[in-house]
Amino acid sequence: MSGLGLQRELQEAAAVERRRQQEFLRRSRIFNARFRTIGVDKDALDAQVKERKIQEAAEKALHEKFADDMKRNDKLMCLLEERHRNETRDMNKALKEFQKNCQGPETRREFDLYDPQALKKDRPARVSDDDPRCTISSMQKFVGEDLNYEQRMKFQKEQLREWSLQQQKDWKTALADQKLADDLYDKFRIELDRKIMEQQQKEEESRRAVCTATKDFNRIKELLYWAAELAYKKELEKSQTLKENMDEITCLLRGDLLSENPEQAISPLDNRVLVNRWKGMNQDQLMAIRDAQKEQALEKLRVKEQERRRDAEWDRQRLQAARAQLLLERDQQRQNRERRRDLDYMNTELSQEQKAKNIYLKEEEYSNIPTAQYYAQFNTTTR
Repeated sequence: MSGLGLQRELQEAAAVERRRQQEFLRRSRIFNARFRTIGVDKDALDAQVKERKIQEAAEKALHEKFADDMKRNDKLMCLLEERHRNETRDMNKALKEFQKNCQGPETRREFDLYDPQALKKDRPARVSDDDPRCTISSMQKFVGEDLNYEQRMKFQKEQLREWSLQQQKDWKTALADQKLADDLYDKFRIELDRKIMEQQQKEEESRRAVCTATKDFNRIKELLYWAAELAYKKELEKSQTLKENMDEITCLLRGDLLSENPEQAISPLDNRVLVNRWKGMNQDQLMAIRDAQKEQALEKLRVKEQERRRDAEWDRQRLQAARAQLLLERDQQRQNRERRRDLDYMNTELSQEQKAKNIYLKEEEYSNIPTAQYYAQFNTTTR
C-alpha cells in the first residue's frame, strides 16, 4: 500500500514539475515582445517573406531585362535615324552641287532670250571681212576661199586640247569626290556594323547566361528523378543482356555448328556420328544461322527504337509538366496580387475605422488618464 502511495506522489510531483516547466516556457514566450509566437505561424510567415523576396527579385530581374532591351532598341533607332539623316543630307548636297555645276541658267536653250548681259555680249552688224555672219549675199566671202585656214586649224586644235584637258580634270575631280564619299560611307557602315555586333554580342551573352542558369536549375531539379530512372534502366539492360547471352550460348551449344551432327553423318544403326562421312554444315544449316542472326539484329533495332520512343515520350511529358508549372506559377502570382490588393484595401478600411474609433474614445469615452499603478497590475501571470 505504501509503495502505491509513493508511486502516486512521484507521478504527481512529476506532473507538477512538468506544468511548472511549461509555465516557465510559456512566460518566456509571452513576455518577450521580440520573439513572441503565440497565435502566429512563424514558419509560414518566414516562408511567405522568403517567397515574396524571391518574387521581388524575379520581377526586378525582369524589369531590368526589359529596361536593357528598351535601351538597346533606343540606341539602334538612334543609329538608324542618324544614318538616314546623313544619307538624306548627302543626297541633298549632291543634288544641289549637280544643279549648281551642271544645270545653271546659261545651259538652258532659251537663255539668250532673257540673258541680262545680252546687250554687252551683242556685236555690231559687221566686224570684219572674216566675220562668219557675212553670208554670200554680203559679198564679203566667196565660195572656195579659205584665207584663214592655218589660223582656224590652230585655234580649233588649241580649243580641242583645252576641252580635253578640262574634261580630264573634271573626270579626275569627280572620281576623287566619289572615292572620298565612298570611303566616308564605308567607314560609317563599318562603325555602325561594329556597334550592332557589340549589341548583339551583349544580348547573346545575357541570353546564354539565362539559358545556363535555367539548365542548371532544371538539371538539379531532375537529378534525383533521373538517377532512379537511370538505375532502373541499367538494371533492365543488364538483365536483358544476360538473358540474350544465355540464349545465344544455349543456341550455339544446341545448334548444328558446335554439335557437328548433320543428317548425312548419322548412323542408321545406333544413331552414332560417322566421322568419315561428316563434311561440315549444309546450306540449310548455314541459312538457318544467318536467319537467326538477322532476327537478332532486327530485335536489337526494335529494342533501340522502343528506347528512343520512350525517351521521346519522357521528354514530351517533361516539357508539358514544365509548361503546366509555368502556367500554375503565373496563375498563383495573379491570385497573390489580387489577395494582396484586397488585403491592402481591407487594412486601409480597418485603419480608418480604428482611427475614427480612437478619436471617438479619446474625445467622448476616456476622461481619466491611467496611472503607472493601473498598468502594474497586468502581465503578472500567463493565465
